[in-house]
Amino acid sequence: MTALFDTVIIVDWSASAKPSPARPSADAIWIGVMGVGETQPTYHRTRAQAEIALTGLLYSQVAKGRRVLLGFDFPLGYPQGFAQRLTGTPGARAVWNWMANHVTDGPDNANNRFQIAARINASFGGGGPFWGRPATLHLPHLSDRKTVNYTTLGFAERRRVETELPRAQPTWKLFTTGSVGSQAIMGLPLIARLASRPDTAVWPFDPITDASLVIAEIYPSLIDPAVQRAVKGNEIKDSAQVRLLAQSLWQLGQNSAGLLPLINDVPDWPGRADEGWILGAGHGPRLSKALG
Repeated sequence: MTALFDTVIIVDWSASAKPSPARPSADAIWIGVMGVGETQPTYHRTRAQAEIALTGLLYSQVAKGRRVLLGFDFPLGYPQGFAQRLTGTPGARAVWNWMANHVTDGPDNANNRFQIAARINASFGGGGPFWGRPATLHLPHLSDRKTVNYTTLGFAERRRVETELPRAQPTWKLFTTGSVGSQAIMGLPLIARLASRPDTAVWPFDPITDASLVIAEIYPSLIDPAVQRAVKGNEIKDSAQVRLLAQSLWQLGQNSAGLLPLINDVPDWPGRADEGWILGAGHGPRLSKALG
């Protein structure tokens, strides 16, 4: 049976405001690849360097006629209603483009993510939805802790998929342990650039049948037992996550019966166009089993 995907690339993104250490370290950008021979995860000190490496790899694979699944470990959407309030247009794509037009990101990782969050909060009356910042950074419309009443604000605190994965952090949290909100702000401009190509689809927002490159949101904690075993063997956690998840999804992607159950298992509800979904949510055992 023909493989659903020839190559799988998994990216652990970072919102760091300065280059990561020269020595490979945790909490930095790591890229795992499966399907182009035995490769080790690569480490990238800045987002600019990572984007150059990633886009070169992607388009070389597509040019060779290989179909690519590309996974990012940050939210590709926000709770239903946010896109309309922020941009005047519903749907996640409107937010990607808004972020691409407003986020600044220097070659040394210097960025304005907290200022962007404060600006959005101010446009919604100053009381959220974003929260979390360094205590030394004083922004009048961005609290260093959660003080938001989401019911009053008119948004859910969590996307639907995050209610099914309680360990997943809400998109609004920008700082401290486990936060993914900053990674999303700094990653969505890249999604906007990648999604502008006619041969690219972003799952589950777009049909993927004819796409050479399919982008999806992933959640490495779905294979946490395997990752923890690798960490006990002294592998950096981020490296283990991208390596093992790329391996798992590639193995499943070698035939439609392996990966299509994950792709097709997305609830159909009005908020999906805003919120998206996590590939593999509810299928942790299947992902783990694919690792052998």
